[in-house]
Amino acid sequence: MSSSVTLIREHESGGLQELPPELGPKSRRLQRRTRPGRFTPIVLLVPALVILAVVIGWPLIQLFVMSFQEFGRSQVFGAPAPFVGFDNYVRVLTDPQFWAVLGRSILFCAANVVTAMVLGTLVALLMHRVNKFFKVLVSVGLLLAWAMPALTATIVWGWMFDTQYGVVNYLLEAVSGQDFTNHSWLIDPFSFFVVATIIVTWGAVPFVAFTIFAGLTQVPDEVLEASQLDGAGAWQRFRLIVFPYLRSIFVVVIILQVIWDLRVFTQIFALQGIGGIKEQTSTLGVYIYQISLGKGDYGTGGAIAVIMVILMVGISIFYVRRSLKEEEQ
Repeated sequence: MSSSVTLIREHESGGLQELPPELGPKSRRLQRRTRPGRFTPIVLLVPALVILAVVIGWPLIQLFVMSFQEFGRSQVFGAPAPFVGFDNYVRVLTDPQFWAVLGRSILFCAANVVTAMVLGTLVALLMHRVNKFFKVLVSVGLLLAWAMPALTATIVWGWMFDTQYGVVNYLLEAVSGQDFTNHSWLIDPFSFFVVATIIVTWGAVPFVAFTIFAGLTQVPDEVLEASQLDGAGAWQRFRLIVFPYLRSIFVVVIILQVIWDLRVFTQIFALQGIGGIKEQTSTLGVYIYQISLGKGDYGTGGAIAVIMVILMVGISIFYVRRSLKEEEQ
């Protein structure tokens, strides 16, 4: 290589480029400043950021302000909304019912997230191994479940668990030989949440399965084949090879599942209408609705909503930071 050529490493491209010696550090800095298209990504993001600010940002600001006000039905029709400071938050945080609802919601969320992640991952692994026909068949079934509205799915599952005409009672009686006549699944809070978990998980598995399946297609086949030749079992291959490749995907899916399951509303509200006891089965989403629209106390409902947003943001930050630390190690 000629001595009149200087080799430098360009971090932006990750490769080596040859530049004449007359282009010193100052010229290279000037070239980087004037590189064409430098601000193009920012310009392209501006419309989306504006839409998010209008659709999401402004309602969040209104919710935050409302949580510090005495906001009832009269304020909805134009009456002044006086500021009460942290009174709404104090009322919420000193209410035993709120803590009962919060604990119930966290346990329900954890059960749904774990169940959906396990079943969704198993379905994704199954789709990765079967032939094209069964892959299409499973995909169609998942899409049909995913496309069904939450309210419709809850009504259908409510019919299946119906006290008098439910197919679940009929099948359990036929298989076990025990008497399930007029057995109610929604009166008892534990069985109520078992049914709710089945409904929520049934609607969440397709998203998890499709997302994990998309990530599985990026895992190098030669690495899996080499590990199999070395004697690694299926669980070892997943734990030591597949999971590290898909760690970031799992983190994103878990965060989304936590957010969705912590604020679930439709399934719980519809099951309560079918036969559940509201005082013993309400979760955060339904509790906010009961306080805000049911009692007309929008200020307290806004305070509960802000607390829920802070909780979800905290959980998301925890998972992201933990994932980044594991990747750095």
